[in-house]
Amino acid sequence: MQSFLAELKTQRWDDHRYYHHSRINQSLHLLSAVSFIIAYATAFFDPVKSALIGWLVSMVSRQSGHFFFEPKGYDQVNHASHRHKEEIKVGYNLRRKVILHAVWALAPLVLWFDPTFFGLFTAHTNGMGFVRHVGELWLGVGVGALLFRMVQLFFAKGIQTGLVWATKILTDPFNDAIIYAKAPLHLLRGELIDPMGEVAGRPVEPEAHRA
Repeated sequence: MQSFLAELKTQRWDDHRYYHHSRINQSLHLLSAVSFIIAYATAFFDPVKSALIGWLVSMVSRQSGHFFFEPKGYDQVNHASHRHKEEIKVGYNLRRKVILHAVWALAPLVLWFDPTFFGLFTAHTNGMGFVRHVGELWLGVGVGALLFRMVQLFFAKGIQTGLVWATKILTDPFNDAIIYAKAPLHLLRGELIDPMGEVAGRPVEPEAHRA
């Protein structure tokens, strides 16, 4: 258990210091975290609605921060290139995220042209039925993406790393809500980039990092 918790702490630390320099990105992660927590609560009585919240609000805000606002040049704080960080990232790097979001975006289009989605559903008869089916598909995409990458990591880096990553992903909303709570205040003060003082004061060993 100590080894598991230590690796969880490492994955969270690397994720923060490598991929959350932008205060806009941090603020969007705060929005994502709050909406994900709402989605978690909603899942107990309406998992489909939870999936719609998770994808339309939580994931869109979260990934917009990474794609559009996070610096992609040389990371002076961690002494690492963007390419290096992408290569060593444990979870979904930007290339994998593009594939995942392509699947997410194509699912409603396929459903539009085939209301049964290859026989999976009874054809919807109104707009709300279509939305509910989209939510069910997105719920499947989300669960599938988590399990798929976790199993990949079982083979690539070991069972513990895969389980730690899945645990990190599921608990990120609570962690992000805490560590990025003040990001909007920094942004309002005109600070676009986190100086990462807590990172700069630590030794850097790129070959050991797991972002």
